[in-house]
Amino acid sequence: MSEAPMREPTFLVLTALAGEPRHGYAVIEDVARMTEGRVKLRAGTLYAALDRLRTEGLIEVDREEIVQSRLRRYYRLTGLGQRRLAAEAHRLRTQATIAETRLRGAFA
Repeated sequence: MSEAPMREPTFLVLTALAGEPRHGYAVIEDVARMTEGRVKLRAGTLYAALDRLRTEGLIEVDREEIVQSRLRRYYRLTGLGQRRLAAEAHRLRTQATIAETRLRGAFA
């Protein structure tokens, strides 16, 4: 049985972490950039998602540092997180290809 489709915020957070480890605010900025401002993650939403993704084994803490007297925690994908993200990207690509094929046929 295959995994359930990911919710968009989960997909975007994992995608933001795919390139390099990032701290929370950098994830928020990258998601906004990737979606051209369409998705604006709030801090509370993001940190709840990061906690859930850690519990699920999809991400882990890469490192922690103190910046201006505040803890900054960097996250990275785990091997499982990489595989789940790749599988979801494949699923979305397949669905997009089907839609594009049908649209070409409808307007041919």
